Amino acid sequence: MLRLHGAFAPIVQKPSCLTVSVAAAAGTTAVRSSKSTEFPGPVSETSPRLPIAVDAMGGDNAPASIVEGAKLAVEQFGVPVVLVGRPDEIGDTGGIPVIAASEVIAMDAEPASSVRKMKDSSIVRAAEAVRDGQASALLSAGNTGAAMAASLLRLGRIRGVSRPAIAVPFPVLGSTPSTLLDCGANADCNPEWMVRFAQMGTVYARARFGIESPRVGVMTIGEEAGKGNSLVKETCSLLENTDWADACGASYVGNMEGGDVMAGTADVIVCDGFTGNIILKSLEGGFDIALGAIRAALRSTQELAEISGIIDPVLAPLLTEFDSASRGSAALLGTKGVSMIAHGSATPYGIANAIRTASDMVEVDIVQRIRDMVSFGAE
Repeated sequence: MLRLHGAFAPIVQKPSCLTVSVAAAAGTTAVRSSKSTEFPGPVSETSPRLPIAVDAMGGDNAPASIVEGAKLAVEQFGVPVVLVGRPDEIGDTGGIPVIAASEVIAMDAEPASSVRKMKDSSIVRAAEAVRDGQASALLSAGNTGAAMAASLLRLGRIRGVSRPAIAVPFPVLGSTPSTLLDCGANADCNPEWMVRFAQMGTVYARARFGIESPRVGVMTIGEEAGKGNSLVKETCSLLENTDWADACGASYVGNMEGGDVMAGTADVIVCDGFTGNIILKSLEGGFDIALGAIRAALRSTQELAEISGIIDPVLAPLLTEFDSASRGSAALLGTKGVSMIAHGSATPYGIANAIRTASDMVEVDIVQRIRDMVSFGAE
């Protein structure tokens, strides 16, 4: 199971108080102005757009958290949703339609064989809903490998993309997030795939964050030229000496180290999926420890408790930005349909954020943007 960060739109938020439990969000639909350099606002309730197919059975807290999160997404943003799974276990959906699926791929199941054998599993049926025009995107918080396998086998790869990649944005204080890919789709890579990751990441960064000419770097063990293993060195050579950037409008800025992920040194950082997943989980673990320590410190004395009303509003936005559950879902780039992966232990508001992220990816037509980039590069 990957534990993933997603996009950074300010969606369903935790209460501002840092010392109380999270309450379920509800209320009026949030509307955000649309600009050419950012995602448009949520879909209106009268929008004819197809729903997001949500795997109701995937995740540590499924189906309860998934169903509640889907309700929040519908109530808060008017994003249409269809749940996929076992109707008797899903229970009351508050009017959200359900596509019945009798099987569930476990978190520890072997992905590819499970997808091939369990044709009536919730993640397979969700992918088929997108393929068959019943849904605009799929979202799963379940077995990440199964979500990728279902996307590949049911949706297929965009022509010209050898391997899809998982793109994960990380916060950069005072600036737009940096996007790291691949974060786990391909443990072993070759240099040509890495170049394509750089191009797809550039398309994503421009569409998602409005960065006109994203800066692209390669993750390695030192900023000096020539450092790294053979994969890194060959990838750097291709990025330095070929015209790959013409197809996507990027600029190459060289080697990146682990500390650059959240430093704003590059807008897109490419690596193999093995390295990317380790970075992802390491940073997430560090976030969790740091946030837990801050929250504990703010409850440690009577004096701090008494001034929490002053401290909380100042720290709450910062803590929310670094809280993985507040930031939606990661994108599997390179498939013929929008495929999103949510945090495995997502709470209801985390699922709502993930659904909103999937809606955003549909709104900016990320699949067609990647198709156009690949076609331009092939000319």
